[in-house]
Amino acid sequence: MKNLQGYFFALMMLVTLTLSSCELVGDIFKAGMWTAVIIIVLIIVLVMWLFRKIRR
Repeated sequence: MKNLQGYFFALMMLVTLTLSSCELVGDIFKAGMWTAVIIIVLIIVLVMWLFRKIRR
């Protein structure tokens, strides 16, 4: 399980350094409000699932 924490940390660092949050949010909302809501909910669910998976 320790190996997953390393990969998760590396992935989060890569995303943090390569994506501008303002740019990402702007692109999502250009696609449409409902598309943005669905994508944001899916991302939140994915992050919660990953945290639960890592804690076990």
